[in-house]
Amino acid sequence: MPVDHTKNIIEVSGVSFAYNEDLVLENVDLNIHKGDYVGVIGPNGGGKTTLIKIMLGLLSPSRGTVRMFGVDIHDFKNWSRIGYVPQKVINFDVNFPATVFEVVAMGRYGKLGIFKSLTREDKRIINESLRQVEMFEYRNRIIGDLSGGQQQRVFIARALAGQPEVIFLDEPMAGVDVLAQDQFYQLLKKLNRELELTLVFISHDIEAVVNEVTEIAFVNRSLSYDNNPKNFGRGDLEKLYGDNKFIHHHKHA
Repeated sequence: MPVDHTKNIIEVSGVSFAYNEDLVLENVDLNIHKGDYVGVIGPNGGGKTTLIKIMLGLLSPSRGTVRMFGVDIHDFKNWSRIGYVPQKVINFDVNFPATVFEVVAMGRYGKLGIFKSLTREDKRIINESLRQVEMFEYRNRIIGDLSGGQQQRVFIARALAGQPEVIFLDEPMAGVDVLAQDQFYQLLKKLNRELELTLVFISHDIEAVVNEVTEIAFVNRSLSYDNNPKNFGRGDLEKLYGDNKFIHHHKHA
């Protein structure tokens, strides 16, 4: 069955947010549909991290609404439909003595409950998630013994093990070498196309993101969105990074 790209996964409508009196986001509108591969980029302090936290229900907007799978974010409960891949170097202690299999198994607990034992079906899903990221042969290795690129593949598998419909990736290339980055981008394309996963990729690496994603959201207080990233040129980027207040909005068929 083909992907229904008209089905809304996330709807952000008229969202503004301020820390004290400092306006960080202003009247942001963004719809993310099933099967989209969205890159969210912008300068430090431009509001992209704040926008992601609002979409994940970690912050409440000062004004506007967010709906997840058609449900107001304040009422949304089914968080197992959402996967998250953090910045490895910030969010995970690679010296923790866990195997690759054990790390990926953590992705099942959102559905199981933390005190329940893994079933045969859970183990099958974990192993399949490892195969999808080409890390099955490493399942018994200690996570800290892997390279940065391999570790990020494991974290992707951990998110996949929860069988989400959308995955947020927060600066996942931090600390990863260039060759591993290229392989990682190819993996994300594969997951987006073959598994019909909706991906939201947060990054400051403009060139890489523009070349890889299918939709792009430039965030710098307001938001500029395009469903063909290659339409953006140097002038658009100068507007994004040269002015903290106003972004020209692009509309393309």
